[in-house]
Amino acid sequence: MHSLLRLFGPVSVVQLQLLPASLPWRTFSKAIDHSRVPVLREEELEESFVRGSGPGGQAVAKTNNKVVLTHKPTGIVVQCHATRSLFENRREARKMLVGKLDQLYNGDQSVEAQLQRIESKKQTETARRKQKLQAKKKAWKEREFGDDSEKTS
Repeated sequence: MHSLLRLFGPVSVVQLQLLPASLPWRTFSKAIDHSRVPVLREEELEESFVRGSGPGGQAVAKTNNKVVLTHKPTGIVVQCHATRSLFENRREARKMLVGKLDQLYNGDQSVEAQLQRIESKKQTETARRKQKLQAKKKAWKEREFGDDSEKTS
């Protein structure tokens, strides 16, 4: 499912947020603090379009659809050539830049760090449940079949 994102004026924080595909955003949107994410201002950006390279043949070689986005105050440069669409590359480059700025300014409180903590908690909980289930299975086998050492003697 694709959604259309228009970039007019100051870009909204929520529009440009990066969320991994493995995490459904509705589930965790309340747990993640988006209030500290920096807002991109167009006057702080320098955008240029260059010819991309790689697979795609003539369609790539003749069009300037690679986006190079520079954030003037910090000097962070982001390049995006994910698709043949200039519009999608511009949108993706802005998402990448917001993610990098968020990481730079907020560190452990950035959205990416928050998502990693949530994913870590999920993995820990899954491992705990798996271990608990294995212990129950082992206890059941011992109850049902007795201890293997008793049978062999």
